[in-house]
Amino acid sequence: MAVIQFQDVTKVYPLPAGDVVALDGVSLDIESGEFVSVMGPSGSGKSTLLNIMGSLDVPTSGDVYISGSRIGVMNDDELTLLRRDHIGFIFQHFNLIPLLSAVENVEYPMILRGRKGDARKRALEVLAAVGLEERLYTHKPGELSGGQQQRVAIARALVNDPDFLLCDEPTGNLDTVTGTGIMNLLSRMNEEGTTVVVVTHDPRMADYSNRTIRIVDGRLA
Repeated sequence: MAVIQFQDVTKVYPLPAGDVVALDGVSLDIESGEFVSVMGPSGSGKSTLLNIMGSLDVPTSGDVYISGSRIGVMNDDELTLLRRDHIGFIFQHFNLIPLLSAVENVEYPMILRGRKGDARKRALEVLAAVGLEERLYTHKPGELSGGQQQRVAIARALVNDPDFLLCDEPTGNLDTVTGTGIMNLLSRMNEEGTTVVVVTHDPRMADYSNRTIRIVDGRLA
């Protein structure tokens, strides 16, 4: 079953100097259980593709289905719930809440869903699954290394059992050794059944995926 479907998708940004076509007739399916890398040079349309996959933006024309929902007809509140309940986001800059501990950062998405009762137990489970040392659970993000912060971010993305993980340059702020560890972790999660989509410019990341989608000038190459 496809968790992401693009059907002849175009995205146009109107600017005073002329319209910019960021995506031009893109069609693709990403199936449940895949590990897909999306690659392309700067300005190729990767960021627009990422934003639409994450329901952060909607197409100008064509249809996009995320977990079976057609996002082009959804309002802002519906899109927010779709992101909360079906998509796990992992960012280059981690985006952890500075005042919360590691375990509190992971609990937070569950609390937003009204699952406060079992939030701590589930948070501890996923922190253990991503390999963060138990002594670090009460540390705040500023007290953690980049690799440790990214493990917390992955745990936070997994805590609500999303339909897929959408990763935006997840190793971009990490050294090579630490980045390899994070990609090995994502690969292991995929082997255990998690659907993973990684948007990256780093060709090494493609070695971990089952399929690589290349985009150039808004079109699939």
